[in-house]
Amino acid sequence: MSTAIPRLEMDQLPQDLAEYLGPRVKRLGYLGELFKCAGNAPDVILQFMHFTDSLKEALPDRLTELGALTVAGYMQNDYERNQHERLSVKLGFSKEWIAAVNALKPNEVATLSEVERAAQRYALAALQTRGLGADAEFAALSAQLPPSQAMAFVMLIGRYVTHALVVNTLHLRPPVPSIFE
Repeated sequence: MSTAIPRLEMDQLPQDLAEYLGPRVKRLGYLGELFKCAGNAPDVILQFMHFTDSLKEALPDRLTELGALTVAGYMQNDYERNQHERLSVKLGFSKEWIAAVNALKPNEVATLSEVERAAQRYALAALQTRGLGADAEFAALSAQLPPSQAMAFVMLIGRYVTHALVVNTLHLRPPVPSIFE
């Protein structure tokens, strides 16, 4: 864990950020360490959370969770993976579906729908090639989604890469265990 960045508590955050995070903190029962660290850049994390909320509005829950879990798995971000496993359960997705997504092998699992397989194939290709070699995968995905959702999914992948970079740079530990532990 990096100690170079101070960990702020709710009462140390600017009022607008504390108010925005309040319902999440109440629902989860804790202020996550990511927010304790990112609170040092309050305007940035507040906009990041608005971006996150916009993405959730733009995409069906299954695509949002598939993207979040795929990036978290690929980027070895257990912090986010564990939280999104739990959110997926809360949204009514089966453990079998979550395990299939976590396997990061869309061509080998029957549990995923065709659009989910296409989305995961695109996400993995984009991550592996930094987006430079994912043309065929994006074409296959965008053929199955409206343009608004195809673009939102691309941006969702970037959002979760950003989260993983923060968590991995600061060596943040997951606030909750995996549902499979």
